[in-house]
Amino acid sequence: MDQTVLALQGARLTLAGNAGPVEILKGIDLEVKRGETLGLIGPSGSGKSSLLMLMGGLERATGGSVIALGQDMTAMDEDQLARFRRGNMGVVFQSFHLIPTMTALENVAVPLELAGVADAFDRAEAELTAVGLGSRMNHYPTQMSGGEQQRVALARAAAPRPALLLADEPTGNLDGVNGQAIMDLLFGLRDRHGATLVLVTHAPELAERCDRVVRLADGRIAGDVRAKKAAAE
Repeated sequence: MDQTVLALQGARLTLAGNAGPVEILKGIDLEVKRGETLGLIGPSGSGKSSLLMLMGGLERATGGSVIALGQDMTAMDEDQLARFRRGNMGVVFQSFHLIPTMTALENVAVPLELAGVADAFDRAEAELTAVGLGSRMNHYPTQMSGGEQQRVALARAAAPRPALLLADEPTGNLDGVNGQAIMDLLFGLRDRHGATLVLVTHAPELAERCDRVVRLADGRIAGDVRAKKAAAE
């Protein structure tokens, strides 16, 4: 069985800018294996977040191909992409994107309900308990700290038990203590659900915990190393 869960071949992304087209990604060739933790690093503007968005089908490649779990996302329409993401991917952003009029429990349960999960609220409760928010389930986002809101976002991403967990600067808006806690939770979710984890980060300590680190510069891959192996050498 092929253990490749993500395969990008010559993937390009060009977006419209005020002065004309802007080439964001310039031909990315990259494979990610099942169960791997991959860190995407590089300076601001290097294309890290755009690459993550391509992997999650949140941006559509303007050239090349993006294959996820054996499915060509570049051939899907918006509805097909939405269904595919809902069943296979969890995404965590730097800004938490919680629905302010819903409690933590409701925020986590909604995507499960949309996916037709019969025990949506039971599973949401279990995920919130797993991230340490068992006593905060009925609180609204405005009643929570940034660290707590990011925990809700993690629970929401993990609740459907996705094969792929994508995180864009998940500790970027948090202080050191909360950032460390979110790191531990991210890797704990990976271990608990067996998901493949891809994350964008500026935090060296987070990148060092990954199996592999890909460095981007000017829309291209500038380095690809096994992080733990490199650390041991």
